[in-house]
Amino acid sequence: MSNSNKSKANKTAKSLQSILGGGFLTRDKTARNLPFIMFLAFIAILYIGNSYYAEKNIRKIERLQKEIKELRYEHIYTKSKLMSKSRQSEVAESLSDRGIKESMVPPKKIKIEKDN
Repeated sequence: MSNSNKSKANKTAKSLQSILGGGFLTRDKTARNLPFIMFLAFIAILYIGNSYYAEKNIRKIERLQKEIKELRYEHIYTKSKLMSKSRQSEVAESLSDRGIKESMVPPKKIKIEKDN
């Protein structure tokens, strides 16, 4: 290894040791910038929290869309069943089991005259 590589490795090791040991916090330059470092840490925490909140909302939206799709299918199925059961022939057939028969005499219109 050349001298420049050894000095770079040595500087990197010292920097890493200073960071891990907490020695960089005692320097005057770091102490002056501590409010800015805290601000950056606060912004990072907000960013992470916002990401989790957005992911949670996306999962909720997907779940609700799936539920809407299932309810739409159920609505269509129920509506078609109701339409088939409400046909005159189906109603007459289901009531014939109870002894009620369809009238063959057409209904008559009742007129009420008002006295003025």
